[in-house]
Amino acid sequence: MQKYVYLLTACMMGILLTGFQSKKEHLIAGQTMGTTYHVTVATEYLQSPAGLETRIAKRLNEINRSMSTYRKDSEISRFNALERTGAKFKISDDFLRVMQVAAQVFKLTGGAWDGTVHPLVDLWGFGPSENKRCIPAPEAIAALLPDVGFDHIEIIDTGHLVKKRAGAKLDLSSIAKGYAVDQVAELIRQSGVQDFLVEIGGEIYASGYRPDGQPWRIGINRPQKDAAYDQVYKVVALHNRAFATSGDYRNFFEVEGVRYSHVIDPRTGYPVSNGVVSVSIIADNCTLADGLATAVMVMGRAKGLALVDRLDQVECLIVIEKPDGSLVDLYSKGFTPKN
Repeated sequence: MQKYVYLLTACMMGILLTGFQSKKEHLIAGQTMGTTYHVTVATEYLQSPAGLETRIAKRLNEINRSMSTYRKDSEISRFNALERTGAKFKISDDFLRVMQVAAQVFKLTGGAWDGTVHPLVDLWGFGPSENKRCIPAPEAIAALLPDVGFDHIEIIDTGHLVKKRAGAKLDLSSIAKGYAVDQVAELIRQSGVQDFLVEIGGEIYASGYRPDGQPWRIGINRPQKDAAYDQVYKVVALHNRAFATSGDYRNFFEVEGVRYSHVIDPRTGYPVSNGVVSVSIIADNCTLADGLATAVMVMGRAKGLALVDRLDQVECLIVIEKPDGSLVDLYSKGFTPKN
């Protein structure tokens, strides 16, 4: 999974730390969910950096073991392999909580985000199968569409899933990383640290302040395929907020000059092609922000902005690429980028 943000720490920006010199940044990094993670903790001292690092890695492994479609032994892979309808499938608390938010996002977006898009993602070559990245036959897409629909799955609060259609399969990659961010943030809070930044594959939660007493600053990657991974397009200040970005300019293939991205419209079966190249969402939690970033990519500029403006404590930046390659920014009412 590609990243769409660049973390701007106090040290990177050459800021003189005055009045907060007793606090230092401690970095914890690793790999999870097919990507990397970085945790920056700002504190006077960290009693056991190795202990916190171990707990974070363990928690991330638990979540990955639950919802990775690339692991055949994961909960989600075993559920996808289930061919019976009506049978109760026991799931973990992590899986249940993600499915509950997923149902919320599905309903909010009128199906623009749909966790059962997995067969289509695989068909286009963006999933865990060995399918080649190419344009599928229209008949192949049409054959899978009846299996796509989040309401094909019943969610039971006791911790069970039930398939109403045997061919329904889940792909929660566009929301599970956000959930992992939220869970790591909660783990750090429980350790007594209030000032920190958690980033997993570009999805972020920022708590408290940097060592210089300023909000954390996040650089959004320039949403063009030839842009360097650390080329900053916009900067956003975050304090006790989550941030997620979805884009079509990293994970894609081209045929005769036409770009086909990994963001699939579950209603049509085809990659989105509406001019939106990047969506950044700010919300109270990263699980919701992650799902909405993908959903607004699919919904497009008008419907996406209208949705975000209706939601409390949610803001967005939508970037449109014009035919000449120039970029146009569209902001929700409360989105404020920094210079």
